[in-house]
Order: sequence, then structure tokens, then C-alpha cells
Amino acid sequence: MLLFLIGLLTGLVEQRFTNPRMGLAAHLEGGMNGTFLVALGAIWTEVRLSPRLTTAAYWSALYGTYANWAITTLAAILGTAAMSPINAAGRSAQPWQESFVTLGFMSVGIAIVASSILILRGLRRAAAR
Repeated sequence: MLLFLIGLLTGLVEQRFTNPRMGLAAHLEGGMNGTFLVALGAIWTEVRLSPRLTTAAYWSALYGTYANWAITTLAAILGTAAMSPINAAGRSAQPWQESFVTLGFMSVGIAIVASSILILRGLRRAAAR
């Protein structure tokens, strides 16, 4: 619920960002990822994985969701075009800022995909029992 609330609060200030379109994206990321975490919490007891994989799924889900909001918000603040040229609306930032946001979005993508695969695997094991 914390991430959901953060997303709502981001929506209150999205027009103040260097790139308001990306601010809207950050608002939506907070809301959608917060909702995802609430749903994941509702089914978490059904996920059957080894302790090591459970830890990996848990932390990659938390990192992926919170970092998605954070990197999108940073992109809105800096006005970067990295990984989101449509939302950039012709804006760009310093090359190091563009690179930082690109790496951030890439790490988020890897974390969310890894978490999803692990969770699906754990749910499949639960269904097989």
C-alpha cells in the first residue's frame, strides 16, 4: 500500500516535473506497481519455492516495483528521453543522466521479469500439489 500511496502523491505534483508526461507515467507506475504488490501479497502464501528462490522472488519484486517508480520519477525530474522517447516529447538531459536512467530501467525490467518467472514457477508447484 505504501507504493500505491506514493503513486497517488506523485500525481499531485506531476505538473511540476521537468517532463510532466513522464510525471504522469511515474504516477501511474506507483499506482499500478502498488496494486501489483497488494495482489502479490494476497497470493504469496501459495507460492511454493525453495527458501533461496523465495528470497530472490521477494526482493526482485520489491526492487522492481519501487525502482520502477523511482527511476520513472527521476526521468520526469531530469527530463530524460532514455527508454521513453514518446514520453520525452523532444526533451533530453545530460548524457550521464540519460545513461543512468537507461541502466535503471534495464535493471527494473530484469528484476520484474525474473520475479514474475519465479512467482509463476512457485504458483505452478502449488497447483500441482
